[in-house]
Amino acid sequence: MTPRTPIHDYTIVSALGRGRAAHYEALLAGRSGLGAHTLGDGTTCTVGRVAGLEDVRMPDPLARYDCRNNRLALLALETDGFAESVAACRARVGAQAVGVVIGTSTSGISATEAAYRTADFARTGALPPDFPYRETHNVFSCGDFVSRYLGTAGPALVVSTACSSSAKAFATATRWLTAGICRAVVVGGVDSLCETTLYGFHSLSLLAKGLPRPFSANRDGIGVGEAAGFALLTAPDLPWRDGVLALAGVGDSADAYHMTAPHPEAQGARAAMAAALEGAGWEAGDVDYVHLHGTGTVHNDAAEDLALAHVGLARTPASSTKGATGHTLGAAGMCAVAFAGLAMERGYIPGTANTVAMDPGFGSRLILQAYAATVRRSLINTFGFGGSNCTLALERRG
Repeated sequence: MTPRTPIHDYTIVSALGRGRAAHYEALLAGRSGLGAHTLGDGTTCTVGRVAGLEDVRMPDPLARYDCRNNRLALLALETDGFAESVAACRARVGAQAVGVVIGTSTSGISATEAAYRTADFARTGALPPDFPYRETHNVFSCGDFVSRYLGTAGPALVVSTACSSSAKAFATATRWLTAGICRAVVVGGVDSLCETTLYGFHSLSLLAKGLPRPFSANRDGIGVGEAAGFALLTAPDLPWRDGVLALAGVGDSADAYHMTAPHPEAQGARAAMAAALEGAGWEAGDVDYVHLHGTGTVHNDAAEDLALAHVGLARTPASSTKGATGHTLGAAGMCAVAFAGLAMERGYIPGTANTVAMDPGFGSRLILQAYAATVRRSLINTFGFGGSNCTLALERRG
């Protein structure tokens, strides 16, 4: 059985708002933060945009890190008192003992898009010479920025495994803590809107024509969202306080069935969920709630429904929040941890925004509207392109 890893604090920013309280209120009410967006070719879709990013200003010493992704990270770090919690932990265990693991799929692509628009390729054949690639587009950019901003001096790493990125960041953090590499780890997920991502999903015919409807019979695709969130994990031997959330188990898998499609028998999803249950020492009946990956695409939802039945979770209350936030890609795992954490702390199960009725061919117990409930144990599913899957087991302590 996996040692429990305490999650002492966490924060979230998405299209639903800024901070834990705003997200609790929005999810309880079943609100969606998605809005209309038009691509350059005239295609219309829905996106989950975080308000106010254009007004965020980087600290002068970190000005070269200025891009939409790092602005989003900064906004989240300064929400819910999270940066202060890290500072207190750093003072206690030492900066060298605090690591950083971030999950992202976009990094600062939008900064490179802007650089391409201003580049004079006919004359120079290159991007502008002052373009700060290392501090923006580079996949490590966000991990480097967060570490510098928080003043940590432990190892820093960025995970990029598509939609499972920030869930796998939690997995990496627990291994660092178990191995004694760190005494505390800042785990995060940050992904921001950019045209490259939107056109990529458009080329795969995966963008919903309207609002995404996870697990619905008439689901037709995703709405892409942006989000940033962070959690502070500490070594299990450090003192706990009542009510702290804990990571109880992790299930990783890589079925590598197809670059974009899930395995038709959901082999990777099943393996990840089974491993998380085993790591937590739980039976399927011990789980109170499943936060679904629930993208709203035809094949992904069908595979997840099949996986739930296979591991004995078909009758467990389950819901997807991607109709509210959009699919936040590399930040999806972090969003799910925050939303499951809120369900456990506030005593409710969130609904599935935009979905009126579940696909009649499915057997899962999909929750459409939020309701009050005691939630002590949750499973969190994240399934990425290429069959890179991760399921987290989360429990409330005390």
